[in-house]
Amino acid sequence: IALLNHAPPDHILVHEIYASLQGESTYAGFPCVFVRTSVCGQRCTWCDTPHAFNQGTWLPHSEILERVRAYRIPLVEFTGGEPLLQVGVLNLIKTLCDEGYTVLLETGGAEDVSQVDPRACIIMDLKCPDSGEAERNRFENLSFLKPSDQIKFVIASRRDWEWTLSQIQQHQLDERFIVLLSAVFGKLPLSDLAKWILAEAPSRKVRMQLQMHKFIWDPNARGV
Repeated sequence: IALLNHAPPDHILVHEIYASLQGESTYAGFPCVFVRTSVCGQRCTWCDTPHAFNQGTWLPHSEILERVRAYRIPLVEFTGGEPLLQVGVLNLIKTLCDEGYTVLLETGGAEDVSQVDPRACIIMDLKCPDSGEAERNRFENLSFLKPSDQIKFVIASRRDWEWTLSQIQQHQLDERFIVLLSAVFGKLPLSDLAKWILAEAPSRKVRMQLQMHKFIWDPNARGV
């Protein structure tokens, strides 16, 4: 995070910009431009992008926008790392919304979302206990989310599932937002999560999702 204290004016520390199919959320399957920012304040045990912790290039806002526009794809996602550690991301989101793009913001849930342009769709994790980061969940963010925003749980174990179900019930999440349930890839069998949802949450408005890109390409591949 100390890297960000030396940010040049109107620059973002970017790990990569690329086009792929959106692999998660209700936008899964759509072509999407991904702007992956560098640096993250969390260290989830199952993180699949640790290379974004400290690898990156300072890019001016103008170059980021130019590269996004060049793909001619109307869907853009800011991911990381943790995009909300860099205030300039808010300006980029606003600019792209002004230009008519559908903008997604994937955030780990530990940073303040209150200043995000309301036209963007926030996809916010609530970290489960097995992630090692559950204590950093910023539950006050729930009051700033819109009904069209999406809350994601990444589940690694039965303990995580029971915690997830309790949070959904306690905060009435499935009545207020779109709720996405994921299994940690390679750790929790998809059939287990499906079984738990059917047995214990059949009336809840929740959606199980896969990380589509990990089934299309090598799970360790970058830029997809």
